[in-house]
Amino acid sequence: MVKKRKTPFRMCLGCREYKDKRQLIRVVRTPEKEIILDFSGKKAGRGAYICSDVECLRKAVKGKGMEKSLRSAIPEEILFELKNKLEMSSAAENERQ
Repeated sequence: MVKKRKTPFRMCLGCREYKDKRQLIRVVRTPEKEIILDFSGKKAGRGAYICSDVECLRKAVKGKGMEKSLRSAIPEEILFELKNKLEMSSAAENERQ
């Protein structure tokens, strides 16, 4: 009999909803105190998760959810890069429909 694997769920810092870990984008504070985006979900360090929605990013930044979760200030260039990725993915999704 094949054992069914448990699906990992994580909470989005913007909308505060639990979603499948693979649907979310991970922001990581590495052991060297560097903040990076982790699209593989496997880099070492403290992670925070965000939906692929620009509105969720705005809520997470406004409420300082990411800063609290990572216990560190988020550099502007990381937020800018994340926002661009989210806007590009939403534009690509809109083209598919």
